[in-house]
Amino acid sequence: MLTKLKKIGLVSGLSATLLLAACGGGNDNNAGNNNDGAANSNNAGANYGEEMNYQITGIEPGAGVFKASEQAIEDYELEGWEVQASSSGAMATALGEAIKNEEPIVVTGWSPHWKFAKYDLKYLEDPKGTFGDAETINTMVREDLEDDMPEAYALLDNFNWTPDDLEEVMLKISEGADPKEAAEEWIGDNEDKVEAWTDGIDEVDGGSIELVYVEWDTEVASTNVVGSILEDLGYDVTVTPLDNAVMWEAVASGEADGMVAAWLPGTHGDLFAEYEDKLVDLGPNLEGAKIGLVVPAYMDIDSIEDLDTK
Repeated sequence: MLTKLKKIGLVSGLSATLLLAACGGGNDNNAGNNNDGAANSNNAGANYGEEMNYQITGIEPGAGVFKASEQAIEDYELEGWEVQASSSGAMATALGEAIKNEEPIVVTGWSPHWKFAKYDLKYLEDPKGTFGDAETINTMVREDLEDDMPEAYALLDNFNWTPDDLEEVMLKISEGADPKEAAEEWIGDNEDKVEAWTDGIDEVDGGSIELVYVEWDTEVASTNVVGSILEDLGYDVTVTPLDNAVMWEAVASGEADGMVAAWLPGTHGDLFAEYEDKLVDLGPNLEGAKIGLVVPAYMDIDSIEDLDTK
């Protein structure tokens, strides 16, 4: 399954290291700046832009946060700025190096993400609303899955957890644990929650199921947790990393059975619009996600409007 799609869509060279946003890491920026403070931010921003060569460190160009960052350059008239495409792993590495050297950096950010737990970061305020409001991470499955695999469908429909739950898995992986082992450890430590998800679901005697995901920190963790629970129910589970667009195509076409990796309404909004009539949306499995531009807390800047131009 997915042989053709894997050849064109597998994500390569991405890090599997994970952790999640501590609640304070994803908070909006400081409020109540006075006029003098705004002036200071603008002065600092002028220095920052030149030091960073007017580049925002991005991730994969197909990601919604990347596209929103490009739109922010237009909306805020940031002449001379550009979003540098890379990967989530490369972005995190660049962020870590900048913080180590106390250098300025602006990255495409989202939470939950381990970087907020490891570093003291802040989102830049977005008064124009380019990045939208809070997002959810939804579960999507192929049509007819409920008829073909009612037990798997029920589990996927029941799966719902909090950023704190996800943080536990991501933390273990960031400390070097294998993603599957970290998922199994979390399952063992949270039997009550897992029992609620599996309540009334009978075990099966075999049957193959494939889950796909984009190899972002959050999705590696959540997909391995769900995959391990499905294995405990008796399924032969395959988890496959794919490019964003190919992930959606795989579920919509029935090449894959499901995903727990759909960020809505912004990040994957265009892909959802393209494929929503060809798959089944089981609703949010996590609420309170966020995307935007992120900087180290030591940078004296609070808003996208404070970024200087050439």
